[in-house]
Amino acid sequence: MSKKIFLSFWLVFCLPFTVFAQYFYTPPLLVPCASNAPEIVSVSAVLIDAQTGALLYSKNPDEEISPASLTKLMTLHLLMKEIEEGRASYDEIIPITGKSWAQSQPPRSSLMFLAPGQTVTLREIMMGLAIPSGNDAAMAAALRFAPSMEDFAVLMTEEARRMGLAVTRFTEASGISEYNMTTAAEFAFFCRQYIKLHPQSLKDFHSVPVFSYPLADNVPPALRGNPQTITQYNRNSLLKTFPGVDGLKTGYIDEAGYNIALTAQRNSTRFIAVILGAPANPGGSRIRDEDSTRLLTWAFENFKTVRPVINMIENVRLWKGKANSAELQLSQSADFTSPVGRADNLWYEIIIPKPLTAPLTAGAHAGWLVFYDEHGELSRTPLVTARPYAKGNIFKRLWHSILLLFNKR
Repeated sequence: MSKKIFLSFWLVFCLPFTVFAQYFYTPPLLVPCASNAPEIVSVSAVLIDAQTGALLYSKNPDEEISPASLTKLMTLHLLMKEIEEGRASYDEIIPITGKSWAQSQPPRSSLMFLAPGQTVTLREIMMGLAIPSGNDAAMAAALRFAPSMEDFAVLMTEEARRMGLAVTRFTEASGISEYNMTTAAEFAFFCRQYIKLHPQSLKDFHSVPVFSYPLADNVPPALRGNPQTITQYNRNSLLKTFPGVDGLKTGYIDEAGYNIALTAQRNSTRFIAVILGAPANPGGSRIRDEDSTRLLTWAFENFKTVRPVINMIENVRLWKGKANSAELQLSQSADFTSPVGRADNLWYEIIIPKPLTAPLTAGAHAGWLVFYDEHGELSRTPLVTARPYAKGNIFKRLWHSILLLFNKR
């Protein structure tokens, strides 16, 4: 059996039985390109199309690894959720207690340099989480929304479960603990939801190159002449070196090695990559960035997101119903991932495999919207009924039964 045939068989038949299959799927159309993926050094990785969720690359996707400071993305998600639901605001002042002072954090912590007597807003705390990856910022955020760090970690894990993450769990909000845990598949799934829920976060936080703190407004009046501002740069160096990268977050602890949750967009195509477990040695961050560059370069060279324009979907014949036709709609977006070099000339057809017969509930499967190019089928999206359809009277049902019996359409 050839390598490509074996890979196709595995992706189509074996993949659904793996843990990460509940999050992602590789359409058969993409298998030939996906089989030519580059090798990377890091322990675990997943790369997906952010729009369609198509799985383009995976290596040990279910291996449990501590996320390190990638944890702060879940912290930020909870903060944004509180703001969006009206329980907090970007401009509110966050208390700085002794537990959230920079000097109170564990050795080797990354910091935004919170100190006694400062005045800091929630937006600044979030900048301190996203850019210099401050563990003191994580503590301040946790204590604003929960009685203790442990209580906030419970909220983080509960949110992970609500979002559909089965393995991901947290013991604190900064990522310094090796007992925080995730997988590349689950974290890529989380990042896809995060970007959909908070698209502005890429511009407002994750692609901001530099963060300076404290400024004059943050310190008591007597210190404003010299607030001892510290300027720090975004830990994600790919923001400067790889065109299109605009997020998300890096992380490191000894137990996990170097991690990154990464996203990049060119034209209408956005990819998300999660890379975990680059070596925990002085060259580990370089290896992580090289793996990231290798995967994203390969992805943009081989795949693209297609966002087709669809004209009005015509009603189809309805049998044995009060109505004579049924209105159909797409059950999901018709966007799909295509190999580069295909889908330049598109057309589609509606396929209804069997007669639609009343009664039907709203959302009942009716058929497919299938896209083609000159080389063949590219994608198919389910069509469902737009509303319920009641059965017709007995005479209409009998007559339609006769017509269907003789296959008269």
